[in-house]
Amino acid sequence: MQHLINQPIRLPSEWRQTPVTVVIPTYNEAENLAGISEAILGLGLSGLRLLIVDDNSPDGTGQIADELAASFNRNGKQRMGVLHRKGKGGLGTAYVAGMSQALAEGAEFVMQMDADFSHSPGYIPAMLGVILSTRADVVIGSRYVPGGSLDEGWSWWRRFLSWWANLYSRTLLGIRVRDMTAGFKLWRGPALQEIGLSSIRSNGYIFQVEMAYLCERLRFKIIEVPIHFEDRRIGQSKMDIPVKLESAWRVWELAWRHRRRARAGTTNEQPVAVGRLTDDGMRG
Repeated sequence: MQHLINQPIRLPSEWRQTPVTVVIPTYNEAENLAGISEAILGLGLSGLRLLIVDDNSPDGTGQIADELAASFNRNGKQRMGVLHRKGKGGLGTAYVAGMSQALAEGAEFVMQMDADFSHSPGYIPAMLGVILSTRADVVIGSRYVPGGSLDEGWSWWRRFLSWWANLYSRTLLGIRVRDMTAGFKLWRGPALQEIGLSSIRSNGYIFQVEMAYLCERLRFKIIEVPIHFEDRRIGQSKMDIPVKLESAWRVWELAWRHRRRARAGTTNEQPVAVGRLTDDGMRG
C-alpha cells in the first residue's frame, strides 16, 4: 500500500489558507533546522506558520532559529516564530508551551512534529486535507496502521521496544489508537482547549501517551493515517532505554490521574485508519 507522501494532495485554495501552526520543540538540532524549516514553509500553504520552541540548545539552535525567522518574516508577514526557554525543560512542557502560544496567536489547527525529518513535511497537506474533510478532532501520523512503516535501518531491538511500548500502553489504558507514542499529530484548536493544556503533567515521551489517552477519554474523533517513519538524518535519538523505561511505569500514573475524566453525552468512536487519500483530501 502506498504512503500518503506518494499521493500528492492538491488542496482547494481556501484550505491552503487555513490558519495552522506547526510546533517543533528543539534541543541541539542546529544541523537539521534550516532544512526542516525550508521544507515546511515551502509547502505552498499560505495559512501555515512555524513555531520553534528551543530549550537553550548548547549547539546554537536557538540563534539559528532567530536568523531563519528573520529571513522568512518579510513584507509584514510573520511566517516563523521562536520561543526561547531557559533550559532543557523536556518534550512535554515544550509542546504545552508551543501549543498554548499557537492558540493564543489565533491558530485554528496545531501540528506537532519532530525537527529531524523522521516526520516528513510532505505529509502535512494530506493530514490537513483529512482533518478538514472529516471534521476529526485529531489526525495521527501512524506507523502501526495498514500502510504505515518504520525505517528499514531500525534494529530488531528498537522495533521490539517500539512495538512493546505501544502494546503495553494500549492494553493498560484500554485504548484503541494503534500508535500511542506517535509524535506526529494535527490537532483541531478546540480539542486542545478542551483537553486543557495547563492540566498536562507528563514530560518527556510519555506526553504522547497522555495526549492519546485523553483523546479517547474525551471521545474525540480520531483518524490515523499511515506514514513511513524515517530514522533521523543527522544527530542521535534522544529516546534512550532509561527514557523508555520511565515512560512505561508512568502509564500507571496516567490511568489513575485521568480515571474520572470523560466527556458526557457522546459516543466513543472507533479510531479510523486511512489507507490513502484522493486528490480532494477525502478518504478513498
